[in-house]
Amino acid sequence: MKEYDYLIVGSGLFGSVFAHLAARSGKKCLVIDRRHHLGGNVYCENIEGINVHKYGAHIFHTSDRRIWDFVNSFVEFNRYTNSPVANCNGRLYNLPFNMNTFYQMWGVTTPQEAMSKIEFQRQEVKDSMASLGISGPRNLEEQALLLVGRDIYETLIQGYTEKQWGRRCVELPAFIIRRLPVRLTFDNNYFNDRYQGIPIGGYNRLIEGLLQGIETRTGTDFLNDREYWIGLARKVVYTGQIDEFYGYRFGKLEYRTVRFEDEVLDMPNYQGNAVVNYTSVEVPYTRIIEHKHFEKFGADVYTDDRTVISREYSLEWTEGMEPYYPVNDGRNDALFAKYREMADTESDVIFGGRLAEYRYYDMAPVIDAAFKSFAQDNGRES
Repeated sequence: MKEYDYLIVGSGLFGSVFAHLAARSGKKCLVIDRRHHLGGNVYCENIEGINVHKYGAHIFHTSDRRIWDFVNSFVEFNRYTNSPVANCNGRLYNLPFNMNTFYQMWGVTTPQEAMSKIEFQRQEVKDSMASLGISGPRNLEEQALLLVGRDIYETLIQGYTEKQWGRRCVELPAFIIRRLPVRLTFDNNYFNDRYQGIPIGGYNRLIEGLLQGIETRTGTDFLNDREYWIGLARKVVYTGQIDEFYGYRFGKLEYRTVRFEDEVLDMPNYQGNAVVNYTSVEVPYTRIIEHKHFEKFGADVYTDDRTVISREYSLEWTEGMEPYYPVNDGRNDALFAKYREMADTESDVIFGGRLAEYRYYDMAPVIDAAFKSFAQDNGRES
């Protein structure tokens, strides 16, 4: 008899939700994490009374009422609405692309004027490509130009994207930008989902609620003694890098990573918004996060005299760094398919989450995936 029904490797959202569902069903679980804290990338550190998103901004959004009710059963979420601002050489533009953006860029005031401007620039690109015998977009730059025209591309997309991926846009595949939202309304809400917000008191409260009553161990690396850990449980739920699990047998998958530069400032309000993107390639960081704006609004921003900001620098991932964004090009997708084929033969290991599945995940889909994975393993409808 094994000591545990499930050993969950990784305490991020996938692992924590799976552990909660299992424990609620009477299963005995052990959650381990190589970091010295629980919560994976949604972990918050309290600095100057402000919940700092230590691994980048996490803004919860979903249209799935079941998922929304689920997370709110552990901690109440506030009314935060994601409305980022782009800074291009000192000029500010609202995101996503909407009538405020088009007014700031061209001075147009009606949807008809905005669409006329965009369509004119798109047609210029189509005509240019046709004259060169190009039938479709060959790279990200051409795809973006065909979607929104040259002004928006050069001001708000090109520099940010090249910093994010560490490659010129003409070297990136077109599929990275399949579509770009163009809203002909004065609406700065970035997401279309029905529900969005931030947990009041930070994401740690959500993780604490999910893992309440479940045995956890931090600072514990599964791969240092996998045979021991596997021997403890009937099944392993693995949320780490799938290529690392298999000892990089076929080679290493590629990622982009992020370096964060945190700073405490002696002022109550630095930039007036939680997220400001810096789209000029001359600025080395991609964005600045001012964390207090996730949970404080209006006059509440001025109830303390300090604020915390984080500058984000996008980098190429190397072993020993935190992997963030999978590089889903042909080479990496083919490599992942080999690892996925091996994983499919494992009867006692469940792979889940962004690293194990080598895909970018928003938080709500991660939770939904954990629901489905647990249901499948227990022969139930999710």
